[in-house]
Amino acid sequence: QVQLVESGGGLVQAGGSLRLSCAASGNIVSIFNMGWYRQAPGKQRELVATITIDGDAFYADSLKGRFSVSRDNAKNTVYLQMNSLKPEDTAVYYCNVEGVRLRGRIRRYDYGGQGTQVTVSS
Repeated sequence: QVQLVESGGGLVQAGGSLRLSCAASGNIVSIFNMGWYRQAPGKQRELVATITIDGDAFYADSLKGRFSVSRDNAKNTVYLQMNSLKPEDTAVYYCNVEGVRLRGRIRRYDYGGQGTQVTVSS
């Protein structure tokens, strides 16, 4: 019903930047919350940042100031700008959307992406 296509991951040197994108497609009317989580090897998945349909953003405390989340509601796309990357930012980054309204449906749905690898070399 809804597909999430993540892009923008890759290999970057410490101090560099990357911009992740996640585009949601399907019979979507609106998406309440869009965001990113990450999971490093041997660690639990953790919240990176989320942003509501009204533009209210929330960040993990440790990432404030380096990461910036934004969205384009017309394109159902969420972005994550990552600056001053550190080796400890190496992880698989997952897109997540919550409160998705679909045409012809009353219930709202949540979906997660397949993930995109971000590797930061020292």
